[in-house]
Amino acid sequence: MSVNLTLLVIMGAMFGFGIYLVLERGLTRVLLGLVLLTNAANILLLMTGGYAGLAPLFGEDIPPYEYNDPLPQALMLTAIVIGFGVTSFMLAIIYRSWVLARQDELQDDIEDRRVASHSTYSEEEPDQNVDDATEFDPLPAPSPDFKRGDE
Repeated sequence: MSVNLTLLVIMGAMFGFGIYLVLERGLTRVLLGLVLLTNAANILLLMTGGYAGLAPLFGEDIPPYEYNDPLPQALMLTAIVIGFGVTSFMLAIIYRSWVLARQDELQDDIEDRRVASHSTYSEEEPDQNVDDATEFDPLPAPSPDFKRGDE
């Protein structure tokens, strides 16, 4: 099996640009990044199939190494369907965001900014009852006239 260097470079560039676009704030750019990632994954699956060969149908006169592996083809078809589903879901989210807010970018949440501005270290207040470290009620002490059943 030979690796096509051109497809490797294209696949790497698509993965790189796809990850860059997914990290953007605009939903349309996130959608384009997801489409690039899906297509890069399809190229990766295409390259795992090896050389183009015969259809994977059995024939007694054909040696086994001339067959084409059907698994990458099935995985690629599955990846296409999943990519279509994710793309349509993102399009629905983008449309809903545009109808409600007339904008494509995600807004910062005020509460998220407030939490992010606090230091991650917080000194705990000392407990008043250090001995009582359980959340359950302590068992009552047995009465002096208590006897076990085996005595």
